[in-house]
Amino acid sequence: MSFNGEVWNKLESKLVSGEKINARLAMPEVSKKLYVGLDSSRQRHLLISLEESDEEYNDSQSKGLLVLTKDLIIKGTGKRKYIDIICQDTSGHIIFDTIACEILEKLDKGVSKEIIIAVLDKWRNFWGKSQFKLLSHNEITGLFAELWFLYYWLLPNTSSFDAMDRWRGPFLSRHDFEWVGMSVEVKSTTNTQSRIHKIHGIDQLSSPQNGALFLFSLRLREEFGATNTLPNIINLCRERIKDNIEVLSKFENILAVVGYSPINDEEYSKFKFSV
Repeated sequence: MSFNGEVWNKLESKLVSGEKINARLAMPEVSKKLYVGLDSSRQRHLLISLEESDEEYNDSQSKGLLVLTKDLIIKGTGKRKYIDIICQDTSGHIIFDTIACEILEKLDKGVSKEIIIAVLDKWRNFWGKSQFKLLSHNEITGLFAELWFLYYWLLPNTSSFDAMDRWRGPFLSRHDFEWVGMSVEVKSTTNTQSRIHKIHGIDQLSSPQNGALFLFSLRLREEFGATNTLPNIINLCRERIKDNIEVLSKFENILAVVGYSPINDEEYSKFKFSV
């Protein structure tokens, strides 16, 4: 199932004032319990209606995502309790839509609170850290090179699930990409005179036990007018895998393991590369 993001554009055309939320059913053909809403500050909301016997749920652990239980009146429904999931970070809109889709798929099959907790816990690596330090310059270029290999070389030639499963570098594996019969070590350099790479330990040059080791070398030039940035290559990957929630979830969690957060995208966008 794919969540139709056009619903936000429809809400945007009828902005409300004050503390009101403009809301409508997300996908009425799937569930009558989940509304999407937009407030006067253009913050996005997921509103899950509760029965009298349903438990309330509040969660403020995650920077950029807030969960509250409120008494609300939605036109035509009367006053009732809703669990309100609020996206406070615009860089998380793609993941917020994915969360909406996952909740929709399960909402009519179980207890609302338990379903919401399970879905949010799945994305806790993405939302859960209240503070991410900026990646260093070497970490930015290294991650950019791995994502470039993933997007332009691996994803076009295998399934998105297999491609993500092969990305092992962030989990401290010996090589950046590993699968049966082959490993790939990815290296980047901004040296414009020659293609020189630093190897961190002789093990990086050792072939896998039953296969061959390949080197993927990416030479980058920092240019003010270039269009390649870390946030851009991440968004390209997201677009390619967005229809597979499981793969997208794994991708976002790998980025969190690396230490990347979209909260810092404004800073990362200052590093522009030509390849």
